Amino acid sequence: MRLLLDTQVFLWMVAGSHRMPGALRERVCARDVSVWLSAASVWELAIKQGLGRIDLPGPAAEFAIAERTRHRITALPIDEAAIAHLPKLPDIHSDPFDRLLVCQAIEHELTLVSADRILRRYPIKTLWAGEES
Repeated sequence: MRLLLDTQVFLWMVAGSHRMPGALRERVCARDVSVWLSAASVWELAIKQGLGRIDLPGPAAEFAIAERTRHRITALPIDEAAIAHLPKLPDIHSDPFDRLLVCQAIEHELTLVSADRILRRYPIKTLWAGEES
């Protein structure tokens, strides 16, 4: 299975938060699963850190690199092929970061791990706590 973590799930995972259900955490951390974090999520973290909305132990990019390494998560760059899906997306979600994650999930055939129920309305595979689409 190939999983793309949304930004909030990444934060919950690396913090060991109870908001990420244990069974889901086990599935994401399984050896036969490849896990990805988008550069869009790192960008979102940097913006939120700059606005004072999140507190990280260092600069967002350094934090993301360290946590990706610690959790065996692969970096997913933003590429034109993924962006090409934007005009084709239904206007379901207004968050540009989430819309980009949807495009990346489509282009790279990834299952998006997110607690955001709105994202399940897109034509992608999603995963959250026993709910798979």
